[in-house]
Amino acid sequence: MIRSFSHKGLENFFYKGIKKGIQSKYADRIADILDLIDAASEIRDINFPGSDLHPLLPKKDNIWVVKVSGAWRITFRFENGDAHVVDYLNYH
Repeated sequence: MIRSFSHKGLENFFYKGIKKGIQSKYADRIADILDLIDAASEIRDINFPGSDLHPLLPKKDNIWVVKVSGAWRITFRFENGDAHVVDYLNYH
C-alpha cells in the first residue's frame, strides 16, 4: 500500500486524478504503476515486463526504481509491504 508521497503532483494524480504536475502523455502508464505499487505486498509484485524494476544504487534505504518512459522514473522506499516517499522524476 502507498503510505506517503514525496511528489505532490503524483499524489494529486493518484488520489484525485489531477494530471497537473506529471507528464500527461504518460498518465495511463503512471496510473498502472501506482496501482501495482499500491496493491503490492512484495517487491516482486511490481516487477512487470518493461518496468526495469531495480534497487537504487548503492543499495541503501531500500529505495526502488520503476521506469515510466525515457528518463522518467517513479522511485519509492518499500518496507513491510508498504511504499513510502513515492517520487516522480527525470532520473538521468
